[in-house]
Amino acid sequence: MKPSESADSDTIEELPFETTSDVETTRRDVVYRMLDQFVLAPGRVILNDWRGVIGLTIILIYILIGTVGVWIVPPPSSDDTLGMVGIFTGLDWKLMFGTNPAGEGILPLMFHATPSMLKMMLAGGVFGTGLGAAIGMIAGYKGGRVESALMLCTDTMMTIPGLPLVIVVTFIFNPQNPYLIGILIVLPFWTGLARAIRSQMLTLREIEYVESNRLMGISTGAILTKDILPNLAPYIAVNFVFISRTVVFNTTALYYLGVLNFGSHWGQTLNSAFRGGAVISGFNAMHWLLGPVVAIVGLALGTILLSQALDRLFNPRIRARHQKTTTTGDDEVAEESTATTTTP
Repeated sequence: MKPSESADSDTIEELPFETTSDVETTRRDVVYRMLDQFVLAPGRVILNDWRGVIGLTIILIYILIGTVGVWIVPPPSSDDTLGMVGIFTGLDWKLMFGTNPAGEGILPLMFHATPSMLKMMLAGGVFGTGLGAAIGMIAGYKGGRVESALMLCTDTMMTIPGLPLVIVVTFIFNPQNPYLIGILIVLPFWTGLARAIRSQMLTLREIEYVESNRLMGISTGAILTKDILPNLAPYIAVNFVFISRTVVFNTTALYYLGVLNFGSHWGQTLNSAFRGGAVISGFNAMHWLLGPVVAIVGLALGTILLSQALDRLFNPRIRARHQKTTTTGDDEVAEESTATTTTP
C-alpha cells in the first residue's frame, strides 16, 4: 500500500461523520422527545403564564358549552303564559338567568348560539390565516412578476372597506352555513397578514439553508413548509386568534343589523333586546341585554389572553427552558454546577 493511500484511509477513519453514537435511541425515546417538544413543553409554557391559563380556560368553557352544554340544556322554547321573568326568581334551573317577553330562557338562547359561533370562528380563522400566509409566503419567496401580481391583488383588497364589502357579499350569497359565513366574514381581513409575511420573507429567503435547498433542486412547496413555515408559525398563530376574534365582532354586527338571519346568534338576541326596549326598561329587562353582551365579551377576552400567551409559547428560549429533552451543552453544565453548589 502506498503512503498516500494509508494517509487517506487514516483521514477517512477520523472523519466525525463516520463515528457512531454510544447511546442507542429507541423508538420510545423518539416518541417521548416529540411529545415533550410539541405537547408537554407548550403546555408548561401556557400553564406558567396566568394569561394563558385564564384564556385557555375560557376557550375550553365555550367549547364545552358548544358541544356538551347543548345536550344538557334543551333548546329555547316560547311560553306566552310565562312572559318576561327576571334572574334567580325560583323557576327551573334552565330559566335561572331569566326569560325574554316570549318566555324563552336567556341561558338556552346563549348555549344554543355557541356552536354556530365556534364554527364561524374556526372557518374564518383557518381561511383568513391560510390565505394570507400562503399569498405572503409565495410572493416573498418567488419575487418578480409573481410578487407584483399578488401584491397588486392584496393592495386592491386593502382599499375596499371591510364591513360594507361583507354586507354586500352576504346579501348576494345569503349564506345559510356557519362555515361559509365565517369564510365570507374574513374576505377583507387577510391582507394585513399577507403583507407582513411578505416583508418577513424578504429576509427568510436569504438564509443559507434555504438557498442551499434551492440550489439542490428541492421543490418550492417543500422549502416553504419545512424550512420557512416554522419561522413564521408564531406570527401566524397569533393572527389566527386575532382573525377569530374579528369574526366574533363582525358576525354579531351583521346579525344585529339583520343582514344575517340564519340559525341563532347572540347578535339576534341583542337586536331583539334593543327593539324590545331593554335599554330603557331598567333592571327588569337588563338580563335580556346582558346575556349576549357577557357571552361576546367573555369569548373576546379569552381569545385576547390566549393570543398574548401564544407570543411567549413560540419564543424559542422560553420553550427550551420548559422542554426537558433539550438540556444539553451549556444547560447541562449549568445544572451540574447548580447541583454541586447546592449539595452539602
